[in-house]
Amino acid sequence: MSSPASRPVPPAAANPLNLRGAVDLSSLKRPASPAGTAAASGTTAPSGPAAGAPQSPQPGASAGGTELTVNVTEANFQQLVELSAQVPVVFALWAPYSPESGRMVETLERVVASYGGRLVLGAADIEAFPQLAQAFQVQAVPTAVAVLKGQPVPLFQGGAEEQQVRSLFDELLKVAAANGVTGSLDGGAGGEPEPAPLPPLHQAAFDAIEAGDYAAAAEAYRQALKEMPSDHEAKAGLAQVELMDRLQSLSAQDSEALRARAADEPDNLAAQLGVADLDVAGGHVEDALNRLVAFIGRNFGPERETARLRLLELFDVVGAGDERVAKARQALARVLF
Repeated sequence: MSSPASRPVPPAAANPLNLRGAVDLSSLKRPASPAGTAAASGTTAPSGPAAGAPQSPQPGASAGGTELTVNVTEANFQQLVELSAQVPVVFALWAPYSPESGRMVETLERVVASYGGRLVLGAADIEAFPQLAQAFQVQAVPTAVAVLKGQPVPLFQGGAEEQQVRSLFDELLKVAAANGVTGSLDGGAGGEPEPAPLPPLHQAAFDAIEAGDYAAAAEAYRQALKEMPSDHEAKAGLAQVELMDRLQSLSAQDSEALRARAADEPDNLAAQLGVADLDVAGGHVEDALNRLVAFIGRNFGPERETARLRLLELFDVVGAGDERVAKARQALARVLF
């Protein structure tokens, strides 16, 4: 099976359907309106096309640009959550008082339309729908959050360049495919050409991820690195599948016990490493990185080096260009030197 991008998984979505502590959308769900009767919001979204967005799209609808953008309301929110089992739904959480909101929604509309029906955009005015902001734990406006099979996947806050958004959506689609979300809204025009095939070892890794065989995916990435040590995509992929492998056997009860042990024993290396993994997988990246930096600052010897190496792996998972990684690198330098 071909992949839309060479990066394996976005950091916030590693093990995306097992997000420990992820936000619960069930409190926002409303009975779905009959097809074709869900009213679009009367609130005008901050860009032109969104203002005329139609009712919640159904599989098989036309994939023209504006028909892939929906004004989110309490009436159609449940339909969008259900739709996320077939295609990823990106929620743009905006507010009239935020000038940056308009730019973000316009960028997301252009990018979503270019994917030819493989993504849907929901534009939500959080002043009109404040419960949504609370459920997604929004800390800044604008914010973008994806939903896959009803599970939230944090994307970014504030503005983002179009190319950055495309790269992030490529990764999102790969995670979606790995979890069986491979549908599209048929009939789209103007979609981009199919991306170039992945290198063979990257494709082997992707196929293994789809099959849930993270050990095989890791081996494929290791082989790719052996052949080309400068392969940054393989390095990031290896760190990500190793994270997924570490998390896949953890039950909710195990996770709770691990967090309790980490709280009681701040110098327990295994507990701190485990909770850092959980936090990265759950989208709490800063908490994870700060936890390991603090451990490194308190400890010396072999355990300190083990924590440092894990922290570097998590940097690869999150991405070298991420602002949170840059801050954590500075903090790490301070405690080391």
